[in-house]
Amino acid sequence: MTTTPSSLGRRPELGGRFTPVPDEIDAVDLPVEGTLPPELTGRYVRNGPNPLPGEESTHLFTGHGMLHGVRLRDGRAEWYRNRWVRTGALEGRPFLSEAGVDLTAVPANTHVIEHGGRLFALVENGLPYEVDGELATVGPCDFGGRLTTAMTAHPKTDPVSGDLHFFGYSPFPPYLTYHRLSAAGQDLVSREVAVAGPTMMHDFAITAEHVVWLDLPLTFQWERMATGMPFGWDDAYGARLGVMRQDAPACAVTWFDVDPCYVFHVGGACTDADGRVVVDGARYAPADVALMWGTPVPGDPAALAAATGTARMHRWTLDPRDGSVAETALEDRGVEFPTIDESLVGRPSRWRYAIADRGVRGERAGAVVKVDADGTLAAHELGPDVVAGEAVFVPSADAGRAEDDGWLITITTTRDGAASQLLVLDATEVAGAPVAAVTLPRGVPSGFHGSWFPDGLRPRE
Repeated sequence: MTTTPSSLGRRPELGGRFTPVPDEIDAVDLPVEGTLPPELTGRYVRNGPNPLPGEESTHLFTGHGMLHGVRLRDGRAEWYRNRWVRTGALEGRPFLSEAGVDLTAVPANTHVIEHGGRLFALVENGLPYEVDGELATVGPCDFGGRLTTAMTAHPKTDPVSGDLHFFGYSPFPPYLTYHRLSAAGQDLVSREVAVAGPTMMHDFAITAEHVVWLDLPLTFQWERMATGMPFGWDDAYGARLGVMRQDAPACAVTWFDVDPCYVFHVGGACTDADGRVVVDGARYAPADVALMWGTPVPGDPAALAAATGTARMHRWTLDPRDGSVAETALEDRGVEFPTIDESLVGRPSRWRYAIADRGVRGERAGAVVKVDADGTLAAHELGPDVVAGEAVFVPSADAGRAEDDGWLITITTTRDGAASQLLVLDATEVAGAPVAAVTLPRGVPSGFHGSWFPDGLRPRE
């Protein structure tokens, strides 16, 4: 049984491109079609859920974290390897942080990032797990006992200060806690942010001056625990975005009511010349939440019948001066996993990158897409039998480069799960032929998020 993106919240079966791999392997000197740019010297690592052999999974989002990595150097693909993140859940024994947090049930299966020269595997309901440059697990990290909440899988690094902004949400009060970690990973500032209840806040945004919260109506519901994903639509909860100044984290949050929706992933955000906060994200309308998540959502039957279960790129412009909100659809094609040039996090930027796939109503085939700030879209079409994972932007080394001068790296997987490639695209010509394609030694299950770690980061070996 092949699980499609439209059934994320409804089927525990893992087949086709989601088929878990049964073991950890290493392969060297991987076949390369085309030419790998010499500037791509480092590691691409992607995280995703992968149950142990014989282990049932109650939901596509659950399963032990598994890292898939490819080492590139001097135009060669030196190795591929995959490793489970060895959490307490996988090892079958508790790991207690210095703050006394029990990490036994935490599968670090969502993202992998670098901060302060260390690599961390992340999941939003637990603490980060440090891993080394060879993908071996070092262990859980609570930054010397200072982090006492879960850590989002979508922290944001300010490209100027190097500070890491993140948060933790919880089914129990305090429902939302903001954290800011210094560039060296030594100083942590935390504060509670008041929200109405236990909202599922998967992502957020920062600008150079602000933190932007997504307080939306997918909330923790005890009666859904047996589904493996205990969140459901709460029409009475409302939907709003919150703006909090970075330079005064103790001040009140300014909230802006928005049309009901859900956002798993934010694209870019910035504060414009007029002081307005502009946020782009992959927005699910209520009917698409109902179709994708498998949760009852009140609404127009015609809208439910027309829903595809996919998100669309959307923009919110929030004006703190008068409390106004402008909401704009940028592109009609269903997309997810929006990314940008990370050197422009929180700053004005023109380009968004994302992946597209067919929804439950049979939209288009898989593609990597590039969306202009005005909504114009270019697509690298993969055809009906191949699906791309999140596309990570790697800038070129040219000091005077244009914003899109660089490459997009993604792992593609055939829909039957049999084969995968590491695909490298020219970000200036996304619709063109691939720059290079590395054939991987196995089908890599479609997963979540990854990062490019250039050698200059010197991750702990």
